[in-house]
Amino acid sequence: MTESSLTTHNKFTSGKQMNPTLVLLFIVVVAVVMTWILSSGEFQHQGQKVIPGTYQVIEKHYSLTQMLGLGAAPAAGQAAPVGIIDGVMAIPAGIVKQAGLIVMVLFIGGMFGVLNQSGAIEASLERLLGITKGNIYFLVPTLMLVFSAGSTFMGLAKEYLLVIPLVVALMNRLGLPNILGLAVVAVAVKVGYLASVTNPYALSIAQPLVGVQIFSGLSMRLAAYVLFMLTGVAFVLWAIRRHGPVGGTIDTSFSTQPLSLRHCLMMSTLLVGIAFMVFAANQWHWKNTQLSAYYLFLSMIFSAMSGMGASASADAFVGGMKKVLIAGLLIGLATAVEIVLSQGKVMDTLINALVQLVGQHGPYISAYGMFICQLLLDIVIPSTSGQAAVTMPILGPLGQLSGVAPQTTVFAFLMGNGLTNMITPTSSGLLIFLASAQVGWTQWAKFLLPLFLIFAALAIAMLTVAVAIGY
Repeated sequence: MTESSLTTHNKFTSGKQMNPTLVLLFIVVVAVVMTWILSSGEFQHQGQKVIPGTYQVIEKHYSLTQMLGLGAAPAAGQAAPVGIIDGVMAIPAGIVKQAGLIVMVLFIGGMFGVLNQSGAIEASLERLLGITKGNIYFLVPTLMLVFSAGSTFMGLAKEYLLVIPLVVALMNRLGLPNILGLAVVAVAVKVGYLASVTNPYALSIAQPLVGVQIFSGLSMRLAAYVLFMLTGVAFVLWAIRRHGPVGGTIDTSFSTQPLSLRHCLMMSTLLVGIAFMVFAANQWHWKNTQLSAYYLFLSMIFSAMSGMGASASADAFVGGMKKVLIAGLLIGLATAVEIVLSQGKVMDTLINALVQLVGQHGPYISAYGMFICQLLLDIVIPSTSGQAAVTMPILGPLGQLSGVAPQTTVFAFLMGNGLTNMITPTSSGLLIFLASAQVGWTQWAKFLLPLFLIFAALAIAMLTVAVAIGY
């Protein structure tokens, strides 16, 4: 790393950084405590869908043995707080539950270990920078527009795990730290989900549950996409200008030599592989297991093409996995929060308490209440489709009683869910992005906080407009 890039890196890492593992451990402990101080209760469910008006408090039994985690399992229709032993066991249980996702992340790390060791990525980035003359004001907006379009129109998210190391390496070559490479991808993808112009993962669940046609109400979401994207791009460029090279163009000579045949074939294979993966994931609904196998297959292809030999390729693959190994523990810890709250039967209690924020206080206050409700619920239900299935059946009728149109209810859900997912430490999607870029959560949260607050203000403003025009 050059002297200038070291200086830039220090600007982002100066000061005391809280370990993300400790942050999540603290949240797990808080979740355990909540099962002791909150009432337990349940909604009746129809599959994933919650039936409104069915919340009931459940009898809960307290004892010393229960505190230790040695008590008997509660009978049907009853609850018990989560003990110390059960709280600790929730962590490996979370890792097991997310095993497919963790393996996928490890295999992606291994695959890029092979590509990096072969020199294909470095040579390709050098060639790209030579063509564009390192013009950040061209590269960053173009990349962010492409990434956000994939997420807002098709719901792509995990598919971008393959490109994060590439963009991070590109920023590193320009003398910029990893966090700015991550921002180019993550801010674009999160904005795409926040607007969800035609995102099927959000709209195919949320809109039918409030009685509106899927993909209807396009105008407000499209306006949100344009507004939030312009703001997001401006923020990333501002961060680069403030913490990176002055003027937006790097005063460095880049290679204009064409790629070697080997590197050209490897990068062409990577591009074709990404395109086929996006097609297969949408056409055949590939899950984590199939994606993991696919990444492993690509790793074998790249190892054969690299000419490094079996032993060197295996070492590079293992070295790449080591760099993202911490992601497995973080994902397990994040999932442990959900397990603890569900085991203590306080998840529905939290949902019921938060929806009371909405109430029947007129359309404007109710719309803001929906936004805040979704914002907070995303911490314990970071899944977009899962949160839609849980909250839409409850908030839809409440919104109509308060004069909030169904489309505005969906819009409040998208704003709250999308905004919190940019920063919440319980989101496995964000955690694997951070692991791929080798950026700590507290470092990311500190970097993103100004944009988060700007986006929150814009979301409130757009909700105000939505209510005013009867959207």
